[in-house]
Amino acid sequence: MNIEVPTEAPPQRKVKVHRTGLDYAALWAVIGLFAIAGIAVLNLASFILIPLTFAVVVGLILGLAADRLGAMGIPSVLTAAILSGLFVGIVILLVSIIAGPLNMLIKNAPEMIEKTLQFLESISWLERPVQSLMRGPGSADNVMEHTGTILSTLATGVMPALLQIMIFAGSLMLFLSSRMTLRRAMIRVFTNRPRRLAAIRMINQVEAVLGYYFATAIAIYSSFGLIAALIAWIGGLGSPLLWGVASFILSFVPFLGIATVTVAIAIAGLMVHETMFYGLLPAIAFFLVNAVYENLLIPSVMGRKLEMNSYMLFVAIVFWTWLWGAVGAMLAVPLTVICMTLLGNFFPPGTPKPNLPD
Repeated sequence: MNIEVPTEAPPQRKVKVHRTGLDYAALWAVIGLFAIAGIAVLNLASFILIPLTFAVVVGLILGLAADRLGAMGIPSVLTAAILSGLFVGIVILLVSIIAGPLNMLIKNAPEMIEKTLQFLESISWLERPVQSLMRGPGSADNVMEHTGTILSTLATGVMPALLQIMIFAGSLMLFLSSRMTLRRAMIRVFTNRPRRLAAIRMINQVEAVLGYYFATAIAIYSSFGLIAALIAWIGGLGSPLLWGVASFILSFVPFLGIATVTVAIAIAGLMVHETMFYGLLPAIAFFLVNAVYENLLIPSVMGRKLEMNSYMLFVAIVFWTWLWGAVGAMLAVPLTVICMTLLGNFFPPGTPKPNLPD
């Protein structure tokens, strides 16, 4: 009787795949094609994606407040209605504050443009460029002749803007009311316990960082808006509320927003005052206050929790502005914060090793 003794299977050797430069080039080409396709989809579907993304970002920012109201026993639907109504009410209040001064500014725009061109023409080295501009298609007379066309073009964009606002309001309320359901669904996608705990930690960290950024930004930029309104009032620019609210809103767009307000204050000062020194003095004061805020106050308050590379932040602002316009510029910083938080969880930094000499 022969008894077969089971023998162990020989260990399998791992075959090392040798990739050539062409293989790596093909991999990067596929990644590049997917990136281009993703950017194209974001651009083509911007009409729907802009209000939806804005609603999700605002919903994440209001997540901590929703948790506080939920802990008080308030139903999720009522919590969503309260927070959505509060946010929309604040936006309407800001718009109503700047509506009057902005309407007056639009009415006086031709006179302001004419005064600005006359002032620039008085500068010798700008005389020829200004004269060519006044005679060209962008002159004030041509703009006034085509005012009806310009207003009709703006009117055609009112209905799509109102539709986007409705999509945003509905998305924000539905996201806040079903936030915990969506959260549980995202966590249940993962199968084992460690990954679910990592997902919970990641979601909590995103909401905490966004809430901290938004609360800190509101406090800092509100004081900055008050200082801008004070500078406009002392500098005789008129409509201090307009300058204060504009500075507060545009401060959420680093670099580009403050640069826009500074240039506008400089132009307004040159139109109000006769000499260049007194005309540029409000803009210089605004620029110095912004420098103190950006280099001393904001880094000390926000600290390393929201430390971002300035160049990468500027690239993100330019990219989202090019892709989604003004709303993209407002969303650039929150989206960058979300991406940095997610990358920090996926690729946690290792223990730093000292670079000692040999």
